[in-house]
Amino acid sequence: MSVQQMSFFHEATSTVTYLVWDVATGQAAVIDPVLDYEPKGAKISRDQISEILRALEAHGLKLAYILETHAHADHLSAAARLRQATGAQVVIGAHITAVQDYFGKVFGAEDVRADGADFDRLVREGDVLRLGETEIGVLHTPGHTPACVTYLIEDAAYVGDTLFMPDYGTARADFPGGDAATLYRSIQKILALPPETRIFVGHDYLTKDRKTHVWETTVAAQRAENVHLRDGVSEADFVARREARDATLPPPTLILPSLQVNIRAGGLPPPERDGRVYLRLPVTEI
Repeated sequence: MSVQQMSFFHEATSTVTYLVWDVATGQAAVIDPVLDYEPKGAKISRDQISEILRALEAHGLKLAYILETHAHADHLSAAARLRQATGAQVVIGAHITAVQDYFGKVFGAEDVRADGADFDRLVREGDVLRLGETEIGVLHTPGHTPACVTYLIEDAAYVGDTLFMPDYGTARADFPGGDAATLYRSIQKILALPPETRIFVGHDYLTKDRKTHVWETTVAAQRAENVHLRDGVSEADFVARREARDATLPPPTLILPSLQVNIRAGGLPPPERDGRVYLRLPVTEI
């Protein structure tokens, strides 16, 4: 293997962040880093950022990329803080522009342009990033959000929220721009990879039968065991089941603070006239 990997599990949001590096050159990428946020007091801390920076230093690595699988709705991204600390490029799927356009309007975020300019690099299916002597491939895997991508590094696929562990199933598809049929087709692209391909998921949620967090599986295991989409499940059956389940799910706890930060590549909104930074809470009457 020409790459090595570390994983960081963020207990508060059940998010898994990955640090992957090219052994020959020490060039590294971080996938889906988390900015610690305490919602009751709107307090931000740098616990996971510090842990990643210590790992980079301990292994003598140079961070080249911060790879976002999508604009997350369940945690704030640490991309901007890591970019500031390391000079690494923040990378996301090119369809982030659609997400910026929608949620920029939701939050009245006049500073957000729907052109992806807050990010350093927008990628599309088939693009390749060079990480030292290693290639990072890109699959466009929308359905959960329009901008979702899967990163392919050697024999591994980093799928973000598109797939979870086989005993938990797949991503929800009811966010703006999401679509269950599109999600089904995206997952088929992942499941068409070689059976031994390792799949690293972006979150792990415990089930009634499993009490230990895990985040590595394989294409073969997903095809045989995924509770929503094992082999033999038709698109129509999946869509019906996914939409029925999504109708019962509440919004993620951190969806409002997360999205207004994450459409800015992990940056906070600009300060107001009093010099303070505020997150916005759009109110909906029902």
